[in-house]
Amino acid sequence: QVQLEESGGGLAQPGGSLTLLCTSPETNFNFYNLAWYRQVAGNQREMVARINSTGPTDYADSVKGRFTISRDNLKKILSLQMKNLKPEDTAVYYCHAKLPWIREEHWGRGTQVIVSS
Repeated sequence: QVQLEESGGGLAQPGGSLTLLCTSPETNFNFYNLAWYRQVAGNQREMVARINSTGPTDYADSVKGRFTISRDNLKKILSLQMKNLKPEDTAVYYCHAKLPWIREEHWGRGTQVIVSS
């Protein structure tokens, strides 16, 4: 099981910013495709942003231009910079990791983001 630990969640005002971090001790961190998902209670978990092992990124339409995903393979950190936050960004955010050639998926425990005035 790959250990993933999220941090950086909290309360932000609309228009504000937060940066989420996901750290892992995984030796082969650089081989994993990584992503951030979010979930609102009662709803399905949705992909927010992803970055594969070679660098290309993809974003949900709802966050394009506001969120930036990045990874530091040496430090084994996945980041999500969130700007111009909106109340609808309120959710629990989860770090996700998956090797391209294996079906097994790995999740962190999540970090709560609340956007409210």
